[in-house]
Amino acid sequence: MDKLKRHAIITGTLSLLLANGCSLKNSDHSAHLRIEPAIISASPAPKSILQSTSLIDQEAFIPATTTDTQTKDSWQYLISLFSIPEEDNARIDKAVAWYLAHPTYIKTIQSRAEPYLYAIIQEVEAKGLPGEFALLPAVESGFKAHAYSHARAAGLWQFIPSTGKIYGLEQNWWYDGRRDVYASTEAATSYLQHLGELFDHDWLLALASYNAGQGNVGRAVKRNIAKNKPTNFWALDLPNETERYVPKLLALAKIFANAEHYGVNLKKLKHKPAFSAVDIGSQLDLSLAAKLADTSLDELFQLNPGYNRAYTPPQGPHRLLIPIDKVDIFEQKLAALTDQDRVKWQRHKVISGDSLSSIAYHYKTQVKAIREVNHLSKNTIRAGTYLLIPLAQGKISNNPFIQASQLNPSNKYATYTVKAGDSLWSIARKLDLHSKDIARWNKIGLKSTLSLGKKLVIKKPSKVTKKYPQKKSAIQPIRYTVRSGDSLSTISKKFNVRVTDLRKWNKKKLGRYLKPGQKLMVKVDTTQPST
Repeated sequence: MDKLKRHAIITGTLSLLLANGCSLKNSDHSAHLRIEPAIISASPAPKSILQSTSLIDQEAFIPATTTDTQTKDSWQYLISLFSIPEEDNARIDKAVAWYLAHPTYIKTIQSRAEPYLYAIIQEVEAKGLPGEFALLPAVESGFKAHAYSHARAAGLWQFIPSTGKIYGLEQNWWYDGRRDVYASTEAATSYLQHLGELFDHDWLLALASYNAGQGNVGRAVKRNIAKNKPTNFWALDLPNETERYVPKLLALAKIFANAEHYGVNLKKLKHKPAFSAVDIGSQLDLSLAAKLADTSLDELFQLNPGYNRAYTPPQGPHRLLIPIDKVDIFEQKLAALTDQDRVKWQRHKVISGDSLSSIAYHYKTQVKAIREVNHLSKNTIRAGTYLLIPLAQGKISNNPFIQASQLNPSNKYATYTVKAGDSLWSIARKLDLHSKDIARWNKIGLKSTLSLGKKLVIKKPSKVTKKYPQKKSAIQPIRYTVRSGDSLSTISKKFNVRVTDLRKWNKKKLGRYLKPGQKLMVKVDTTQPST
């Protein structure tokens, strides 16, 4: 395409952008996802797989595997799809040097990518995107499906809440589609495809827009046109992060494409699906699902990180990603399961003295689960009313440190076996209790020495609401950079935490006033819906 024709297309595109009021702010990591609905309407909206009511359209996401593709190596196959021309550039060289100085990082992202790589490659290829884009989760999240940023971006592709909703990624107490590998990959590739079309398949500008926002990139191009300057990525005046972001991906692709030259070992990975999407039809206990699939709950959560609770959501999505070699046995056992066996419920009559925390403890579930199922806006309950209680399968306790086998048959208390290095303080921290309560229940002093193998009685806490974690790493510490206009109140609302907790986490850093650029520690519950 000659320069004049390209100039005309970009100018026309920019006119469309600016006429639609594209006012994206130059922001932090994942600001690329602050897009305007008006711009999306300029092209057909991507089909939301969350709205699928029939058996999941697996052909669009995980095509049938042939004998030929099974003999391929996923990394080598991905490299064969690379189509962005390599070029000499100091910014790329700097990023290459960083990766080579951190070989563990390259090894780690390969391992993390294994369960997801085939599916991502298939979706990138189906959308006609450059193969390099399949490496984008390495830059965005380090291929961590549970990644959560200070900008409230989540998942492999780091969607912020607003853009996730625009692309059909539901976010509620039960489920976060931004962490759903299946849904977020479809959404991210649709967004990248849209950006590619918007910028006449200049993929570097599309990448820059994914990071900085298409409005920011569009205005940078327009400024260069007005100054009669080149409009390619390297010539634009963009945020510093974006100027580093695109070279990071290109550098990683360059290393993978020339692994032998750089002394990098690419792991062999058969090019075949690691999982398949199965329509489960209705709500299902996830620990029961793991049993039906003859797999561990940890592996099931690794493939289905979008689910926040012990059950799939009542209203869907009714879909589980199951290890490919377990699909047949899972479908057979699921078909034989009765509706009553999918999720266990019990009707509880509230009596005087009951509280949601005591009821939750008795049934080994969570206060929030009881509130959700019974549509309670507060923790207040009345004697004589009835509550529907969800009962998890598998482990009786949702707390991984108290095993079902340790529970007393009377269900009045559990026991904890002292391990090497344990103290009352560390045990209390593990079980989300107070050390003084454990000492009182066992009639020992707070500073008593605990003998290895000793069994400690763990009773129902009288004043503490237990926080049984449904999944590992639900609480994720992040570093937040204070911006102009921030206050502890606005930050607390942003991350759904208490001001008192912010003060506690940062007591050595906080002065009388917050200062722009100041770094604060925020402990975020990534299973909670964003506001």
